[in-house]
This record gives sequence, structure tokens and C-alpha cells, in this order.
Amino acid sequence: MAIILNLLGLYIGAAQATLGVKVVDGDSIFLGQTEIRLEGIDAPEYHQNCYNEANKAYPCGKLAYEALKNLIGTKAVRCRKIAKDKYHREVSECWVGDININEWMVKNGWAVAYTRYTKAYEQAQSEAKSARRGIWQGRFLKPEYYRILQKEATKQH
Repeated sequence: MAIILNLLGLYIGAAQATLGVKVVDGDSIFLGQTEIRLEGIDAPEYHQNCYNEANKAYPCGKLAYEALKNLIGTKAVRCRKIAKDKYHREVSECWVGDININEWMVKNGWAVAYTRYTKAYEQAQSEAKSARRGIWQGRFLKPEYYRILQKEATKQH
């Protein structure tokens, strides 16, 4: 039975790969009508700014979005569903060809490893941090803290 379910999962994943892909931000996509949150990573929010080593603000959230969009391009994406989150999104590990998208985003400095959920991308984060790639070129607020501040700011108004 487990083998049949695994094969069914692979079949569904293969079918999804042929559907249209829409990048939402640096850690979320739509695969057809299915909203997917990339598992184990947290990218800057679309409107979030970071600061380079000269302390100059730059739109790191938009750059994370662009990095993911450029990685995927028009290629097929396949995903392995791990869970559903509280927003009813599928939390998944995804690939474009042989490239693990989740790991690529962290390794290139466009997302942090979300170690609260998995340790899978810690090495990729260490590499990005050492090489000062993406958000690691300067300073930034972890995306989860940025979201908290944004939520608090909207409560104030």
C-alpha cells in the first residue's frame, strides 16, 4: 500500500510539474491552483529592505522574488508536499530540473534557513553567509521579525 501511495505521489508531482508556475515571493509559488510555501526557508518579504555593507538600503524582498522567478523561468517545477500550514498552503520541497529550489534560495543568500522546522538548509546558509551572498552582504531583519513589526505597525494605525 505504501508503495502505491508513493507512486501516486510521484505521479501527482509529475502532473503538477506541467502546470503553470507563478512566483508570489521569495519562498512562495503557485503551481497551477495550488499555493506552495517552500519548506524550511524564509525569504525577505516583497516590500522588505535590507542594508548592504555601506549601510545603503536595497530592496532585498524584490531581489529574492526576482532570483526565484529567474531560477524557475519557464521550466517545469516539481514539488514534494511535506505538510499544510495554517494558511492552507502546501509546504513543499521543490525542484527545477536537478536543482533543489529551497536549498538554492538559501545557498544564494535570498532566504534564511528556517531551522525551527528543519535543519536541512543550515549548511547552505553557512556557505551563503561566509561568501556574503545576497542578504548576507550586510545587515537585515529576519523575515519573521519583519512580519511581526509590520503587523504591529498596522495595529497602530
